[in-house]
Amino acid sequence: VTHWHSPKFHAYFPTANSYPAIVADMLSGAIACIGFTWIASPACTELEVVMLDWLGKMLELPSEFLACSGGKGGGVIQGTASESTLVALLGAKAKKLQEVKAEHPDWDEQTIIGKLVGYASSQAHSSVERAGLLGGIKLRSVPADEHNSLRGDALEAAIKQDLADGLIPFYAVVTLGTTNSCAFDHLDECGPVANKHNVWVHVDAAYAGSAFICPEYRHHMVGIETADSFNFNPHKWMLVNFDCSAMWLKDPSWVVNAFNVDPLYLKHDMQGSAPDYRHWQIPLGRRFRALKLWFVLRLYGVENLQAHIRRHCGFAEQFADLCVNDDRFELAAKVNMGLVCFRLQGSNERNEALLKRINGRGNIHMVPAKIRDVYFLR
Repeated sequence: VTHWHSPKFHAYFPTANSYPAIVADMLSGAIACIGFTWIASPACTELEVVMLDWLGKMLELPSEFLACSGGKGGGVIQGTASESTLVALLGAKAKKLQEVKAEHPDWDEQTIIGKLVGYASSQAHSSVERAGLLGGIKLRSVPADEHNSLRGDALEAAIKQDLADGLIPFYAVVTLGTTNSCAFDHLDECGPVANKHNVWVHVDAAYAGSAFICPEYRHHMVGIETADSFNFNPHKWMLVNFDCSAMWLKDPSWVVNAFNVDPLYLKHDMQGSAPDYRHWQIPLGRRFRALKLWFVLRLYGVENLQAHIRRHCGFAEQFADLCVNDDRFELAAKVNMGLVCFRLQGSNERNEALLKRINGRGNIHMVPAKIRDVYFLR
C-alpha cells in the first residue's frame, strides 16, 4: 500500500481523513441505502441539502447557489471534481442546444454539437480535457500568463476567434488552484467575459477550495457571482475522507433536464418537493455521503477546520524558506496554499535525477511537474 497519510507522502494533493469521517463512512455502510430519490431514503437527500448549505455559508458563496435562498440553486455531493466538470459541461451543452435550436429551428442537433466549443486554461487539470472527450465536444486550451493564470483578455480573444470561425462558444472552466503550481485563474476577469458571450462558467477549485473557509484566502474567489457552477473537494483538505466532492449549481434544471429519464419504478408522490439527486449526477445510485460532512462539521467546527488549513499553509511557507535560504535550490513558482514548487538550480536532467533518487529510496514520495519546459518537484 502507498500510505497517503504518511508524513513522508508529498505527492499529488493531500487526501483527507479523520475519525468522525471514518465513523460516518461506517454508518453509511451499515445503513446501506442507495439514495437516488428522496423516497429511497428521505434523510439521505435532506441531510445533503442542508450540509451543502452549511458548507456554502462557510465559504460565503452567493445565496443563488444555496437551497435555503428559496431560489433555484443548490448543492450536491459528487464523487470527484472530474465528475463535476463533466456534469457541468453536459448541463451547459443542453442549455446551449436549446438556445441555438430556438434561434435556428432548421439546424439539426448534430450540426449544432459539431459547432460547440469550450475553453480552459493550458494549466487546467487533464480531467477537463477528458470531460470534453466524454461529452463529445471540442475544448480549446487557452494560454495562461507568466504567472500560470488564465486572464480575461486571453479568453475573450479565443471566444472572438471562434465566433468569427462560425463556432458556438458554450462552456469555460476557470481553475482556482491548478494542479501543476496551485495558480489561480482570474475569475474576476474571465467570469464577465464569459457572461457577456453567454458562456457557462464552471469554477474548479478542487484542492484550494477548502482554504476558502478562511477569510484571508477568499480574495481568490472574487467574481464567484459570475459563475454558473462551483466545485471543490472536502475530501482533499477538509478532514472528510474520499469520496466527497461538493458541487453547487445556480440553476440545476439544465443538468436535471439533460439527465432526466423517468421510468415508473423510480417515480414517487413527492417528486418536485425535494431534489431527486439521480438527476444531478452520472450514476443512478449514491451512498449516504452527507453523513461524513455532518460528522466532521459538527465535531470539529469551523474554527478547528480553519486552524487545520492554516497549519498546512504554514508548513509550506516554512519549507519554501528552507529552499530560498539554500543556494542549491530555487522556487519554480509562487508558493500558494500548501504547495511548494522547487528545483535544484540547473538543468531539467539534474532535477529528474534528484527525484529518481528521492523516490528510489522509498522513504519520501513526490511527483514532478513541468511548465514551459521547466521541470520541477512539487
